[in-house]
Amino acid sequence: MIQANQTSCALFIGTWVYDDTYPVYQSSACSIIDPEFNCQMFGRPDTDYLKYRWKPVNCELPRFDGEEFLIKMRGKNIMFVGDSLGRNQWESLICMISASVPRSPTQFIRGDPFSSFKFIEYGVAVQFYRAPYLVDIDLVQGKRILKLEDMSKNGGAWKNADVLSFNTGHWWTHKGSLQGWDYMEAEGQLYQDMERLVALERGLRTWAKWVDANVDKSKTRVFFQSISPTHYNPSEWSAGATSVAKSCYGEKTPMSGTAYPGAYPGQMKVLDAVIRNMSNPAYILDITMLSAMRKDAHPSIYSGDLSPEQRANPDHSADCSHWCLPGLPDTWNQLFYTALFYQ
Repeated sequence: MIQANQTSCALFIGTWVYDDTYPVYQSSACSIIDPEFNCQMFGRPDTDYLKYRWKPVNCELPRFDGEEFLIKMRGKNIMFVGDSLGRNQWESLICMISASVPRSPTQFIRGDPFSSFKFIEYGVAVQFYRAPYLVDIDLVQGKRILKLEDMSKNGGAWKNADVLSFNTGHWWTHKGSLQGWDYMEAEGQLYQDMERLVALERGLRTWAKWVDANVDKSKTRVFFQSISPTHYNPSEWSAGATSVAKSCYGEKTPMSGTAYPGAYPGQMKVLDAVIRNMSNPAYILDITMLSAMRKDAHPSIYSGDLSPEQRANPDHSADCSHWCLPGLPDTWNQLFYTALFYQ
């Protein structure tokens, strides 16, 4: 068990250990899980991926206690801000807490961009605000303008949270029909495109300035969930193997060995540099490498109501970027819980 003063515990260096006492909740008992994350409901046949516990090298994580979470956060609100990976984590946290207090009255409001789940007895709200780039997008004459230097519209909704957890990353790389904007705007100029890591850095600097100017760190804890990895290329985890698969479909076990943070994708280096330059740096919840080991934890073809044709063609239809619930995001929340209360 981590003690409050045990700051030497390197939470993000460790291994995945099989543990029969997991998961901490069942998908059938948590009605808020989106179909795209509800792998058991949509026919995933194996269950071993639910049974892995993260073991840091030099300590044990405290087991998540939802009632303790509510008591310690009484009267407060926790807000996740970002894209669908943030929503993945938000839903996971609600399910984990609910499993500890199954009869406690709740209120759920689902909207876009803002959703809120409240544990009424405790006055605790667990919220999600959808902002895939964090910075604002404006519609001007039918065109979507990604404002790399402005988040005044989005930011107003976040100011009163007691705990803020941000994420971004995946949407910055989308091209073609998946791209979420028509133009980027920076320094008063419109750009049809720019080097994507440069755009990400500009957007993150705007976010960092906003946090430094608007968040009182004596009252509000600020987290940034690091870049969530995808598993679309089996050559990344089966070195030397002649795999014909083109996705995470059929993967049932994590990679073995020890994860060391540091072998980062370019996006993570940008995030790291921006946060280091903040006057009040956010806490990086560094899930990148430990998640990279979990090639088994994606929805794959068990992601909502796929057609028989889609299920028969996993190379084209498998979701290898989101994560099953229950599953890996529960570990992100166990780390979040540890950082909030034990570090």
